[in-house]
Amino acid sequence: MNAAQLERTLPSTWYRSSEIFKTEKERIFCREWIAVCREEEIPNPGDFLVLDVLGESILLVRNRDGQLRAFYNVCRHRGSRLCRTPEETAALRVALPGGITGGRMIVCPYHQWSYDFNGALVAAPHLTTDTGFRKQDFHLYPVGADSWGGFVFLNLTPAEAKPLAAQLEGIPGRLQRYPLAGLRIGATIRYVVAANWKIICENYNECYHCAGVHPELCAIVPSFREAGGGNLDWNRGIPHREGAYTFTLSGTTARRAFPGLDADEQVRHKGELVYPNLFLSVACDHVAAFILTPREAGMTDITCHFLFEPHEMEKADFDPSDAVDFWDLVNRQDWAICESVQNGIGSRVHTQGFYAPMEDWNLDIRRYVVERIRAFVNDPPS
Repeated sequence: MNAAQLERTLPSTWYRSSEIFKTEKERIFCREWIAVCREEEIPNPGDFLVLDVLGESILLVRNRDGQLRAFYNVCRHRGSRLCRTPEETAALRVALPGGITGGRMIVCPYHQWSYDFNGALVAAPHLTTDTGFRKQDFHLYPVGADSWGGFVFLNLTPAEAKPLAAQLEGIPGRLQRYPLAGLRIGATIRYVVAANWKIICENYNECYHCAGVHPELCAIVPSFREAGGGNLDWNRGIPHREGAYTFTLSGTTARRAFPGLDADEQVRHKGELVYPNLFLSVACDHVAAFILTPREAGMTDITCHFLFEPHEMEKADFDPSDAVDFWDLVNRQDWAICESVQNGIGSRVHTQGFYAPMEDWNLDIRRYVVERIRAFVNDPPS
């Protein structure tokens, strides 16, 4: 098979260019539903998070009715930041007035304009209707907020957003027997990976690399190294070696399988890439969830949550380390090879790569990106 017969990757510049990254931010990450956290991180009315979403500061809150609401962290008056993270406050070495007060109000530290947890302006000192001032004209800039499977998703352009369910397509159906919404975070590891977010997605979406990069993983799941990791039936799930049924070094665990799984799901592994920034790797007893936050063309933050049943977590001897340690090993192997790719494609001679037939799922990533930014870049690929 010669080069003309192999599918081509995106141009190498698309993984390195700050202009391409800027376009992706605006046309993909600011217009698609993106995963940001778990619902359990903001469980009660009055709870809130200040999130950095590709350089946009976002307030995520639970209103009095327990509903998720999100807004740009920008006062409608003069544009002051409404709330700061604890890290920002410490760096300023000053306690600013305002922010979230009593879990009931968002108060700007500059001139004390105050908003409720639905984003409505409720007070603006010394401005009254007598002067023609209309509080209803100064609602906080909205951000779409929704959830599925216990994950919180935001859409930074809510007026143009399609329903979250439409973006998820068939994923909820394929994972319907896994109790995703009821699982809880048993451990979290945060990584900083010096690679473009698309390289990380492409690596997740194929197992052609597994035999060379992941010997421990292939010892548990031999299918990952057979035939170059091709012809894997992800809908049914991938079988483990004889006697193994989960992602740990032994392939076994003391934790029970999730109740309600079918016979295949009790012994097979499933994975989903929830475009554009959530990976789900699902075993019978735990889920590894990867939330990607691109920072620049060659840098991506990854938050890896390990999710378990509360039934297991409430046990006195609960210990997630068998899964966490195994995943951390595999993750670091992946991040290292992704960083190697990022470095390699910076060569002046490498203008474009190729996909082997075993990497055909990556054609979907190529399509996804090209469809969304083609009209906004010079000389787009066909």
